[in-house]
Amino acid sequence: MLDARKQNTHMLRTPAWFKTATRWTQLTFVEDDPEKYDPAFWVDVFKRTKSNAVCLSAGGYIAYYPSEVPYHYVSKYLGDKDIFGALVDAARKLDMHVMARVDPHAIHDDAAKAHPEWVMINADGTPRRHWAYPDVWVTNAYGDYNTVFMPEVVKEIVRKYDIDAVFANRWQGHGVDYSEDSARRFKDMSGHALPVKPDAEDPAWQAWVQWRRRVLTDMIAQWDDAVKAIRPHASFIPNMGGASLMEFDLSVIARHCPFLVVDHQGRKGLELGWSAGRNGKRIRATFPDRPVVLITSIGPEEEYRWKDAVTSGEEMQLWINDGTAHGLYAWFTKFNGVVPDKRWVEPVADAFGLQAAVEPVLESMKPTAEIAVIDPSTTLRHWAPEERHSAEKHDLGLYHALVEARLPFELLSDQVLTEENLDRFKLIILANASCLSDVQNAAIRAYVDRGGSVISSYETSLRDEFGKKRDEFGLADVLGARYVSGPRGIVKNTYVALSGDHPINRGFDGAERIMGGTRLIHAEPSADAKTPFLYVPDFPDLPMEEVYPREDPKGAAVIARETGKGGRTVYIPWNIGEIFWEVFAVDHARLIANAVHWALGKTPRVTVKGKGVVDLALRENDEGLALSLFNLTNPMMMKGPIRDNYPLAAQTVSVEIPEGRSVAKAWLVVADRAASFSFGNGRAQVEVPAIDRLEVLHLTWK
Repeated sequence: MLDARKQNTHMLRTPAWFKTATRWTQLTFVEDDPEKYDPAFWVDVFKRTKSNAVCLSAGGYIAYYPSEVPYHYVSKYLGDKDIFGALVDAARKLDMHVMARVDPHAIHDDAAKAHPEWVMINADGTPRRHWAYPDVWVTNAYGDYNTVFMPEVVKEIVRKYDIDAVFANRWQGHGVDYSEDSARRFKDMSGHALPVKPDAEDPAWQAWVQWRRRVLTDMIAQWDDAVKAIRPHASFIPNMGGASLMEFDLSVIARHCPFLVVDHQGRKGLELGWSAGRNGKRIRATFPDRPVVLITSIGPEEEYRWKDAVTSGEEMQLWINDGTAHGLYAWFTKFNGVVPDKRWVEPVADAFGLQAAVEPVLESMKPTAEIAVIDPSTTLRHWAPEERHSAEKHDLGLYHALVEARLPFELLSDQVLTEENLDRFKLIILANASCLSDVQNAAIRAYVDRGGSVISSYETSLRDEFGKKRDEFGLADVLGARYVSGPRGIVKNTYVALSGDHPINRGFDGAERIMGGTRLIHAEPSADAKTPFLYVPDFPDLPMEEVYPREDPKGAAVIARETGKGGRTVYIPWNIGEIFWEVFAVDHARLIANAVHWALGKTPRVTVKGKGVVDLALRENDEGLALSLFNLTNPMMMKGPIRDNYPLAAQTVSVEIPEGRSVAKAWLVVADRAASFSFGNGRAQVEVPAIDRLEVLHLTWK
């Protein structure tokens, strides 16, 4: 067994402690745990899973230690015990890092009566009862509860216990608070009354999004300062949820959050297995050099909750190790210290063991790829969190198309479009970055002037950063497209016709036209652009006798141009990403893949050929590179939980060798043996045998 003590000792209680906190156990206590749970079982779990860090419930809604902060509710089952402190001590004896979890989203009657200002207010002026447990109250995250009361709780925990961080869950609030205090502070800043509902077109809603962002980022700074004043090496670590960092002031994150935690604990509904890796890539899209921890639940992640249930072992391992493939630190979470169903222990131990096996190779390398999908934070923040998934369909579709095309890629946030960040990539993809500022457009334009390539679709750059529609695409000159009208739709029964001979329309042998989109923009191409596809003018889809085109194809459905600066651009003026996500039409996957290959202008640096579905991730340093191949091949790929793991067939990997280098060794990290390789045309070809779940091909240069 990997010796956590040996690995962690030199980093314990140092400012860089988090760099060796790579495998986390989280235990979220329930109120009667002090009487019922078995601490020895959990110490054994720490050891069996090779965990080197632990996150334990401490306080907030319920304290699991003898708190002295007024109105900090202590578990009625605690008695003279201190179950939080006891497990902290046990973890420290194993040389583990320790983080205390607090949850400030609800309070009990005594606190609500003494401090009604701590309770969130509904739009009708009534205090908000908890939606799932009406005996308690939902707190106002934007007022004194989080800025006066909770800092006292945090300081008490940090003073009393040997911990490295405080982790806050559900600290960001639950919608608009309509209290007099929030209304006054919001109006003082914005001049608006509080918005009645989420509406990206409403100036009050836009102002509230900005106000909330400022309040929450100020809170991060306040809590972190409180922690560091007592333990200088420690930090406050806010749970960032499952989205990007669009809701926070990045300068505050940069100063106060040495590592980032993504909380999207498993698949829900028709969600793909690569979502785990995507969540991590979205977080590091803003801070590419900062460690990211991925939380995984041992239970199903459906709307019906079942928080004390256990999902299949293969499903847990899928989620944990797709994160492993993309360099994310592993974290599993268990709600309730009592364990009536222990079927999760062995799968988590196996997944954590796999994580431990690849860490020595991946930890010294940085993510690298030729392609970046731009995470459109400026666009998505205009949507309410509960509605944001609809807006993300464009990006999800492009993401899946790239996975199917076996192209390693990263995400890059549109909040950090610096020259340094952009020039890491040969090609950037904007699936539907409709809202971009003049500054962001200028950064993309300069990137193209330096030889970069761009693929974009639908409304990209048609609106400014506030959501206001422009008269012309902000990137019209870059895309070689002039805005005429639209979007219009939903339009049914639409098609795009192949036009001329162009690499983007190859591979559709026997077809004159393929499926089109459902939301269309009319754009005119520039004189130097080609149009590999044209719109087929609309025609009816019923009665069946009327289902035929009335006009010849006309109007650009794909616009492609060479920039003259060394790069290429492709603009698709319809919702190809969104409709691919909804329909998964093979022709749309081919069109996207063709556009990417043409825009790259060369053979991709890494190609992988073989049967099956594989999620790729590329990392490198001066000594070599590591290609992670994660097996997604399974009939349950589109809907969890997976029942079984189907081994991936052998794969042929071809890697471009850097100029002046040659391959010293090809090593299969998980199989722990050398791989055979050959050379030709400046590339190394490596045969990777059948893959169970994950393999990492490590090439070192000489």
